[in-house]
Amino acid sequence: MKKAIILDAYTLNPGDLNWGPLTELANFTIYERTSFSTNDIQLIIERSKEAEIILTNKTPITKEVIKELPKLKYIGVLATGYDVVDIHAANERNIVVTNIPAYGTNTVAQMTFSLLLELTNHVGLHHQAVKQGEWTSNQDWCFFRKPLLELTGKTLGIIGYGRIGQATSKIAQAFGMNVIASKRTPNKDQESNQVKFASLDELYAKSDVISLHCPLTEENKGMINKDSIQKMKDGVLIINTARGALIQEADLAEALNNGKVGGAAVDVVSSEPIRENNPLLHAENCIITPHIAWATEEARQRLLDIAVDNVKSFLTGNPINKVN
Repeated sequence: MKKAIILDAYTLNPGDLNWGPLTELANFTIYERTSFSTNDIQLIIERSKEAEIILTNKTPITKEVIKELPKLKYIGVLATGYDVVDIHAANERNIVVTNIPAYGTNTVAQMTFSLLLELTNHVGLHHQAVKQGEWTSNQDWCFFRKPLLELTGKTLGIIGYGRIGQATSKIAQAFGMNVIASKRTPNKDQESNQVKFASLDELYAKSDVISLHCPLTEENKGMINKDSIQKMKDGVLIINTARGALIQEADLAEALNNGKVGGAAVDVVSSEPIRENNPLLHAENCIITPHIAWATEEARQRLLDIAVDNVKSFLTGNPINKVN
């Protein structure tokens, strides 16, 4: 059997899933964690040097790593985004690189609305207030610590209208929201009375809520910044379940603190785990979750099932879900 390695298995499977269907395919060594810092290249190389197959989630497979792994034939990214792999270096060596598409569409859309509802209804805040005795000692039969916002009739701007953007749109429509979508190649067949395509500037100007669902590219890096925020409605809500680097975090923090942005909820940040000096940690009206939008048990099982299919197809000489 071919030698194989999983470099960072824990986040996908902290113990509630079964590796069996995968480990039947090759001689796998499974590490729960390998540093995702490019400063620890030697550790990555040492663990990978005998492997023909590498599976990785966030551990980077850089040009320097690939150069030192002459036996490597296949890299399977345990995620949809594959920016942890130097694709050019893989191509030069004819190394197959695959990803996991479409495993978390409904899960991420669900998380998007979990974050949005927390911004509009402040469930966690009021739960804690009750637990701390504020309702018991209150003179009135109810109270609210922050204004509550109804979604019906509001406009949701969706940047990136792929599978997740479309799933988010369906939920928004169920809440009675209108949707403005922005994508590189708009499909007019996807328009309806509740869904319209628009330019980014029009989306910024008309949206009450803006949600990011686009991949990170050199062109859109930092697209939510001081200039784009100034084009938005006062009090706009911003949600990011895509990639942290889509947002200039210092600019968003400033806009939250001065009230231009009414609230933000981010499941991703520019450097993960989040650093102590990230300006969003101390910004007003900002919810931060630790990159969990993808991580329901159902979605992780789908991810593992697709990873098994990817490896199996590679071993039979007909790789699927190739990104290079």
